[in-house]
Amino acid sequence: MDTVFRDVRVVDGSGGPSYRADVALSDGRIAEIHRETDGGRRPGGAHLVDGHGLALAPGFIDMHAHSDLALLRDPGHEAKAAQGVTLEVLGQDGLSYAPVDDRTLAEVRVQITGWNGGAPGDATVDFDWRTVGEYLDRLDHGFGGEGIAVNAAYLVPQGTVRMLAVGWDDREATAGELARMKQLVAEGLAQGAAGMSSGLTYTPGMYARDAELTELCRVVARYGGYYCPHHRSYGAGALAAYAEMVTLTREAGCALHLAHATMNFGVNEGRAPELLALLDDALDAGADLSLDSYPYTPGCTTLAAMLPSWAGEGGPEAVLARLRDEATAARIRHAMEVAGADGCHGVPISWDTIEISGVCDPALAGFTGKTVARSAAERGEEPWATARRLLLDDRLGPTILQHVGHEDNVRRIMRHRVHTGGSDGILQGRKPHPRAYGTFPRYLGTYVRELGVLSLEECVAHLTGRPAARLRLADRGLVREGYRADLVLFDPETVAAGATFDAPRTLPRGIPHVLIDGRFVIEDGRRTQVLAGRSVRRTAPGRGEGQPDRG
Repeated sequence: MDTVFRDVRVVDGSGGPSYRADVALSDGRIAEIHRETDGGRRPGGAHLVDGHGLALAPGFIDMHAHSDLALLRDPGHEAKAAQGVTLEVLGQDGLSYAPVDDRTLAEVRVQITGWNGGAPGDATVDFDWRTVGEYLDRLDHGFGGEGIAVNAAYLVPQGTVRMLAVGWDDREATAGELARMKQLVAEGLAQGAAGMSSGLTYTPGMYARDAELTELCRVVARYGGYYCPHHRSYGAGALAAYAEMVTLTREAGCALHLAHATMNFGVNEGRAPELLALLDDALDAGADLSLDSYPYTPGCTTLAAMLPSWAGEGGPEAVLARLRDEATAARIRHAMEVAGADGCHGVPISWDTIEISGVCDPALAGFTGKTVARSAAERGEEPWATARRLLLDDRLGPTILQHVGHEDNVRRIMRHRVHTGGSDGILQGRKPHPRAYGTFPRYLGTYVRELGVLSLEECVAHLTGRPAARLRLADRGLVREGYRADLVLFDPETVAAGATFDAPRTLPRGIPHVLIDGRFVIEDGRRTQVLAGRSVRRTAPGRGEGQPDRG
């Protein structure tokens, strides 16, 4: 045996009772599980690790990650590796970097630079791919051909697909454009994507009508993938937006995974039971449905995402032109502050809830860590003037924390039977949301040990076995003989998120060992030089559905 963990508490990812055992690894897989009740010979190995006091679980799966460029820029990637994350799902919210052509790549790089960096002129990543398959190949070969820090799956981003086929117009797609979008989605799935994502409060994906989305979901269903929408409202129209996605995917026969599912803003305080009832009714009627959430109340996105959808027509340069024009800027302000822009989920914006978390231009760093209202007061101007100035000077780059969540809603949703964990972690900016570095240890430390919202066994299942099932991974997500040795060892009594809103890049405590394919990515609490991550690809029909590829 290569490695043996002696006397560990196995929390196997199924939700069943934990048990004590010796666990032996060989050739990247779990070779033997010897329970303390079995008696007889204990397995030996070249590397013995004393697991007394530690829990052994499958590696955590981040169902909503924004590490699309970080995995190619940062070989250490401690933000996720140190949390015990061994697989991230990329391509979220309908916007990412494949499939693209030269024009679309330039546009999307500007649009989501606040999420990922990578603005035009940023040479830290060589954008030498155009298709989904080429992007996944790039992940496989990583740094000098060695690979990347953790494994990664990918969703075809519907907004980027629409950018390619239709452009930035708010209109129905023509028959030819719809056929092109269906072809692009099919190609991405055939090349290994796990499904399709949407960002239905982000341009241009939000311009898609339900009939268009239904047709794309039919393609996803044919390939055995799932649809992951950031739906049309988390605010005034939240329940209707959830119901829209359930109805749409039921009609298409497509599995549904609801991204960062929550109920935010004052209009939704205490309304999580209504959402859960809607989901339970759909599940009872046969829907294939799951969701993810992060264990925090504030959200995180870009400041530009708060703009009304009509302001986004034409792409980033058109947005900037509208912001420069006084009359158009006044219309945008009215939509945001009075009417409730669709970009802000139909709720009039409160500038004292919008905290700048990052900017691209270092000269604007003084705005970070402050609400727009506070910065405006310091400058002796109205909040809209400050927000407009930031959007123009940073070329739509600012990211924000949006303090609009409710703790009771967060706790109720995380208990649900189809819940999984997703960080939605944006790694850019001077003061990012701490969920990027703290989501998984926060679940275990705060919501299991301190608050008892979930048992340890339940929580681990939410973070491992359940998301692996959604991704249709046949050999990950459980501690089972023959499964890949993607594993995390943590101390249930001390595990905790180190990241806070004041110090968001602090690493967690109580997670001494993390392994991918049986190789130590974190050993004795320190990042090793191992780059064991690869793309995890959905296998095309006819090749054994659900058997993940390794590049």
